[in-house]
Amino acid sequence: MSANSEAAKPPKTTVAARLRQIGRLLPTAHWTYLLSLLLPLFALDLVFKVIRIRAQSSAPGPLGFVDEIRSDVFFNAALLVLWVGAFALARRVWLRALLLLVLHVSVILLLLLTAAGHFYYMKTGSLLETDTVVEFFTTFNQIRGAIAVEMGPIHWALLFGTIGYGLFGPALITRIVQGQWLPVLPKGRRRRPLTHFASVALVTGSAMALVLLSALPSFNGASAFSRNSVVNMAVNSVQAAWQRPPGGYVPPTRADIPDQTRLVKTAQTKKRNVVMIFMESERFKSTSLSDPSLATTPYLSELAKNSLVAQNAYAVLPHTSKSITAGNCGVEPPFDSENTEAEPNGLAAKCLPTLLKEQGYKSVFFQSATEKFERRRMLVHNFGYDEFYPLEDLSKAGYNHANYFGYEDDIMLKPSRDWALKHKNRPFLMTYLTVTSHHNYRVPADFPAQHLSDDPVLNNYLNTVRYQDRFVKQVINQYKKMGLYDNTIFVVMADHGEGFGEHGRKQHDDTIYNEGIKIPLLIHDPTRFKGGKTIETPVQNLAILPTVADLLGYDISGGHYRTTSMLDKPTNRPLMVSCFHEDRCLAYIKGSKKFIYHFGNRPDEFFDLAADPNETHNIIGEQNKAEINQIRTELLRWQAKVKATYALQRGSK
Repeated sequence: MSANSEAAKPPKTTVAARLRQIGRLLPTAHWTYLLSLLLPLFALDLVFKVIRIRAQSSAPGPLGFVDEIRSDVFFNAALLVLWVGAFALARRVWLRALLLLVLHVSVILLLLLTAAGHFYYMKTGSLLETDTVVEFFTTFNQIRGAIAVEMGPIHWALLFGTIGYGLFGPALITRIVQGQWLPVLPKGRRRRPLTHFASVALVTGSAMALVLLSALPSFNGASAFSRNSVVNMAVNSVQAAWQRPPGGYVPPTRADIPDQTRLVKTAQTKKRNVVMIFMESERFKSTSLSDPSLATTPYLSELAKNSLVAQNAYAVLPHTSKSITAGNCGVEPPFDSENTEAEPNGLAAKCLPTLLKEQGYKSVFFQSATEKFERRRMLVHNFGYDEFYPLEDLSKAGYNHANYFGYEDDIMLKPSRDWALKHKNRPFLMTYLTVTSHHNYRVPADFPAQHLSDDPVLNNYLNTVRYQDRFVKQVINQYKKMGLYDNTIFVVMADHGEGFGEHGRKQHDDTIYNEGIKIPLLIHDPTRFKGGKTIETPVQNLAILPTVADLLGYDISGGHYRTTSMLDKPTNRPLMVSCFHEDRCLAYIKGSKKFIYHFGNRPDEFFDLAADPNETHNIIGEQNKAEINQIRTELLRWQAKVKATYALQRGSK
């Protein structure tokens, strides 16, 4: 080869040369400004992610650790190269000013979302999703009490520090290091060579590639946890928008909606009073019904000796408004976090208060919590209750705050007694919803607490369960004193359970494990169940409506509810459970077998509840994959059908 041909060859571009070329895209002061704003975001994101990884019940190995921080590294690298490209292209003063504004606003929002997502996960064990963020802003006035309880000095310091640094930090650092406040354009405009625009294109393309890499699934089956929190919200929102019903899905028809039902009298019909008590956040495992050595619910244990007891009862969804919808209406509630059950035409069933009203019953709903949360007055109206008495309508004199939602439950005793005496000459339905066991588990000041756990938070919770047990006793004794006891059927149940980190989940909304969904449920009828009767077959609170109708001696015509009476012969049908937030988790329970589908938030799980009641040994690897796929498909069909049922109901009237 000739010397001339060798000379004609273009010089090789080394990596170092390419880096120097990219470095020349921006003046040094501009690099300083960008890095001083974006690197703290990356550092905060990475530190929080490492803390969350370490908080997992089983820490990953080196490769697993890399897999779980991969998305955060790629996403933050994408932000850096994207802004480098944007600043390099912005050659006009007005465009540069606009970019600076967008940069600061977006980084502050990302910092706040990153911190909020971290603390939300550490507090609840659930990942922050778009619907949760929307819920925060749309219900802020309702939940600000809960926020105030959770916000400690470190949270306030981080909040104001983040905003303050995001506004002024980069300018201050750039001033100290480079002697100028802002990344201003050099005087005069220069034409850039073609290589400049090629580098910008390379940077922009690299940013897009890095974003795509940050959105890839993980290798451990927990893609949502492994992804950067902001990326995960975006990915899940896109997936939800494109979600389609699974194969074999059959859409619901009007015949599937029991809104034309009615009670039919039989020879066994007796118009007796019905009292339903929903105990807030009371999980089965923390009652004496589950563990006789626990001194939490001695009265429930005594009552159970002459009651119908569901030993394996589950909430269909672990959230109060959803659970009381299932209990009152016999159908699944809407699977959303917008509280659509409280909207006009928001229920896909005729509920128990309405059915009984048609038979001449009066009805009333009492709660010791505020009516302002989740439009409770409208929801109670939709159920069909004649009257509603929330905290705002009750005398607070002599009673203690229970938490940020309400007062101790004894506040309902006198007004409910007065109402019962006023209406004692006709049959009635009276429902109580307690609040004392709700987070933040404040034991009423005049209630003597006991030492039940070395964990102070759990100890307070267990004592609020004791308090609610005393409340149930007082309600029933009140009926004895009024002479109404023998003519009244008492339905006592929890709305849902509560998690304390047993599976990394706290509180209840997305606690799909038994501490969150398995509830105490018993029916006390003074004329039946002498010596007690126990149902071992799993049941759900959906069974309350048909069971009450059965106990009163009514048949149901004009439609079918989701399940049959608990007095009927037990069936081995599977139970389906959903988390509160959409596409977060679903559970399938049949006999002692339980499958949990996490939508990629965590690896799927399978438990044998007979051998492993605390759900500590995931045996998904031992199951037939085809059978697991079939169960998962069945769950998704159920979810799709419930959603479609409410869409059909809203569109039909």
